[in-house]
Amino acid sequence: MGTMLKGMARLISRVHKLDRGHFLHTGTRTPQSIAGHLDNQAPVESPRAISRTSESDPVKHGEQQEGQHYNIPHQDLKTVFPHGLPPRFLMQVKTFNEACLMVRKPALELLQYLKNTNFAHPAVRYILYGEKGTGKTLSLCHVVHFCAKQDWLILHIPDALRWVKNCRDLLQSTHNKQRLDQPLEASTWLKNFKTSNERFLSQIKVQEKYVWNKRESTEKGSPLGEVVEQGITRVRNATDAVGIVLKELKRQSSSGLFHLLVAVDGVNALWGRTALRREDKSAIAPEELALIHNLRKMVKNDWNGGAVVLTLSQTGSLFKPRTAYLPQELLGKEGFDALDPFIPILVSNYSPKEFESCIQYYLENNWLQHEKAPTEKGRKELLFLSNANPGQLERLCAYL
Repeated sequence: MGTMLKGMARLISRVHKLDRGHFLHTGTRTPQSIAGHLDNQAPVESPRAISRTSESDPVKHGEQQEGQHYNIPHQDLKTVFPHGLPPRFLMQVKTFNEACLMVRKPALELLQYLKNTNFAHPAVRYILYGEKGTGKTLSLCHVVHFCAKQDWLILHIPDALRWVKNCRDLLQSTHNKQRLDQPLEASTWLKNFKTSNERFLSQIKVQEKYVWNKRESTEKGSPLGEVVEQGITRVRNATDAVGIVLKELKRQSSSGLFHLLVAVDGVNALWGRTALRREDKSAIAPEELALIHNLRKMVKNDWNGGAVVLTLSQTGSLFKPRTAYLPQELLGKEGFDALDPFIPILVSNYSPKEFESCIQYYLENNWLQHEKAPTEKGRKELLFLSNANPGQLERLCAYL
């Protein structure tokens, strides 16, 4: 077993450590509880039955699929996820030549809520939270896939941190001189939004006239797609185009023409400090960015006809402690008050069933090739080193 430890010194030092004061509200399983499960489990199912389900439609996912991986069809991968999937997951997709998501309890809980949505009531806000590496982003992607298969219009912001960090070419807003435009970020988002929602862009008509410059305008009653194209082809207008798209969707969400999902990964970035500076080195506040200003409006619950699903991200928490993960810690008072009331959903480390399924999936795809990996001792060692944390386990297995 000593050979499995070679080259892992750096990883071991980063292994997640439990905070005793957080036992009551994390719901995190200790390695000992899962190790006991490994000792007691009976081989009643085939390995492939443990790790996979043949049901690729998230609308049909339930408790019977919990802990199993489902395959995202190639066409859905192109249209539903032009952005949003984590970089390391995309590396696995390329390596395994398939995109498989694990069906996990937090996502199933959220899918059940969404199935029972009352679209006549104000949009309910759901917040996925949990410690780093537990799978919040992939749970959000599962929800996005579900809503896309239900023919919802998807407004997906895959990483809000990108809008408050390392942005190039900030310009003074033509709409409001007190705000700043981010044309490159806005144009990129519009392209991906168009890919995911092209079928809606000709159906939805704008409800007022929008003037871009002395020669160009979008007339009242024009397809929303014209606004999107304006932002893509005239990059300088991209930030204003995003604002118009969000405004029109929010205004028309109660029409019954479409159901709207607002999905934001790392929503706490909307109220944290930015890493952006002016030429005089003074800090730029989030509310000074036009994209952030408009997105804050979208996560309010003053509209109906859809739902708001958000995640909290330690990565997106500039100047926050690394161990912080609770909503009040990451959002701060201003952000917490802005999103209250919301339904919190904890995303924890792997359960015994999920851990076993993940190991088996890696073995099937030859991602785990070490001779000790399939053995009981090998699995217990991986459990100890990763603490059943999905992100940590994936990194450990990449070396084996």
